[in-house]
Amino acid sequence: MKKIARRCSQLELRRRVLLVGWLLAAAAVVVRAGQLQVVEGAQWRALAVEQHNRSSEVPAPRGTIVDRDGVPLALTRERIKVSLAPREIANRAAAAELLRTALDLSPREVRKLLEPSRRWSVAPGRYEPTVRAALSGVRGIYLEREMERFYPHGELARGVLGTVLGGVGRGGIEQRYESVLRGRAGREVAARDNAGKEIPGEVLRVDEPAPGGEVRLTLDLDLQEIAHQALTEALDKTGALGGDLLVTDPASGEILALVSVQGERSDGLSAINAPYEPGSTLKPFTVAGLLSRGLASLGDSVDATGGEWTVEGRTVTDTHPYERLTIGDALRVSSNVGIAKAAQPLTPRDRYENLRDFGFGIQAGVELPGEGNGTLRRPDRWSRQSAVSLAIGYEIGVTPMQMALAYGALANGGVLMEPRLVAEVRGGAGDVIETRRPRAVRRVIPESIARELSTVLEDVVEDGTATAARLETFRVAGKTGTSRVNVGGGYLPGRYYSSFVGFFPADDPQLVVFVKLDSPKGAYYGGATAAPVTRAMMEGALAARQTPLDRAALLRSARRIERVPAALAALRGRVHGQTGSEPSVRFANLSESPAAASAAPSNSEPAQPIDGGTPEGATPEAPLGGVSVPDVVGLPARTAVRRLHALGFRVRWQGSGPVAETAPAAGARLEPGDTVSLHAKRSER
Repeated sequence: MKKIARRCSQLELRRRVLLVGWLLAAAAVVVRAGQLQVVEGAQWRALAVEQHNRSSEVPAPRGTIVDRDGVPLALTRERIKVSLAPREIANRAAAAELLRTALDLSPREVRKLLEPSRRWSVAPGRYEPTVRAALSGVRGIYLEREMERFYPHGELARGVLGTVLGGVGRGGIEQRYESVLRGRAGREVAARDNAGKEIPGEVLRVDEPAPGGEVRLTLDLDLQEIAHQALTEALDKTGALGGDLLVTDPASGEILALVSVQGERSDGLSAINAPYEPGSTLKPFTVAGLLSRGLASLGDSVDATGGEWTVEGRTVTDTHPYERLTIGDALRVSSNVGIAKAAQPLTPRDRYENLRDFGFGIQAGVELPGEGNGTLRRPDRWSRQSAVSLAIGYEIGVTPMQMALAYGALANGGVLMEPRLVAEVRGGAGDVIETRRPRAVRRVIPESIARELSTVLEDVVEDGTATAARLETFRVAGKTGTSRVNVGGGYLPGRYYSSFVGFFPADDPQLVVFVKLDSPKGAYYGGATAAPVTRAMMEGALAARQTPLDRAALLRSARRIERVPAALAALRGRVHGQTGSEPSVRFANLSESPAAASAAPSNSEPAQPIDGGTPEGATPEAPLGGVSVPDVVGLPARTAVRRLHALGFRVRWQGSGPVAETAPAAGARLEPGDTVSLHAKRSER
């Protein structure tokens, strides 16, 4: 019995131990469950949500860059990326038809996308947001929203605008105003199934993106188009390797057009970052230094010694020999010997400070990244020959921007203006962040001296080395330049920069035009190659009619002659349409000498009596008034734009390829300055 009792006691003990163990285990489970639910509950719930949902960034619409009149130059458009998981698609025939019609794909492209052996495929290109209606919610088809940067005018002004790579601005205004244009990204959450795949239609936007702001430039789209055409035509005709063309407003410093072309590329900015030795276009500033310091007058005589002068071991020569010249005549005929000799009273410090005051050797301050300083060495670093070299435009490196602004100071009564490329900056909500107004840097020379120099520069165009820049309607002032190409401290044989800088009307300047060609073939003097480009630019500005010109002031500045070109008649409002093509660059058959370059070009515009007679080749004013919209359907977009510009219309276009339609249609009568919209046959995917 004792054994049985002991056995029962042991069993009871084991039972109790097991019971206690089970109770402890249960308690541990309860405690852990409570810990998971109460203490760690939020953490685990968040993990569950994270596994079930996917959070992603929603890109913000990048801000817009517009011209001075609000015409978009760079904008952002929404595009849809279409991806497929072919193995998830149940009805392949229906999906194929859906993709073909919604995305405008060929049967071959659709078959490739739906190939069963592929786990994942992406449709070519990017699509309009309208494809969402057809494809959203279809199992196996995934849509992703992207923001695409779009430049509606193609390569026009791309050097100024820059580009966007990986959502970040690179170069130009895109880079300079990145913080304004980029906006603020949002976030959205998409539900996923047990396999980790996104559930179509289950997307929640938790943070809306904030769009970028707007940057309004001083550029005028019409002038930019005219400048691009004039420069590219000149490069084609002369065989030059590249060139720059700048148009500025001398009174405000506004940059109205800026084109730099190197080879086949027009997206560079050599106009602000590539210094060159200017040659004779620097001579007016040498003379300005003399006059402003009271060291000479334009009527003073200088001995040009037959076109050759040796000084400090260097021989200065002229293409044409002269004996005695006034300083004004030395500038008019661009005598190296005459100007170098006339500059002798200037001390090295005078020469340096004079050129620095005109803005050479320091950044102009344009709102673009990568602007160059140019090169203007201090006198303590000069050689014995430096003073003579500087007087005639050598041993100095200037950018086209600096040269255009310096001539702007001459045109602006001796006041140098700060360049302005940006007129206004707005935030994404439309609030004004910055307004840039004209700012005078300094008065460089007295107004009276600026007028004296302008008169001489008028003579340069009237009967000097730049008659190819002459307009029949308005007086133009300017100076030619021809200088050797310096690379790495040495001059390249047979290579020259040909340039011309001018402003018009000479008595009340509204535009400064700078043109430089790099190594034109054949005639390389500035008067033969660069001056005609300036003429074409000015003619185009007058013909476009809606460019930022004061038309009333132009009429007051017009030459008082019996017969004037059709451009002036157009200003008077009598000629409303022309059958001829728009102004283009014209080159005479000129030899390689300033004398030949000075031959006056043939009159390229039909004459019209002031009393309003219709010139040959022009369309008489119709009773209804206005200009008929021409038929440009089928033409390349850029050709159509040029044709419409020539008639005085503003132009907007969408898409790419040949023109499909115009609004208004061909034949509609509009007033010069009205807008015609072009629509291309295809839009970019």
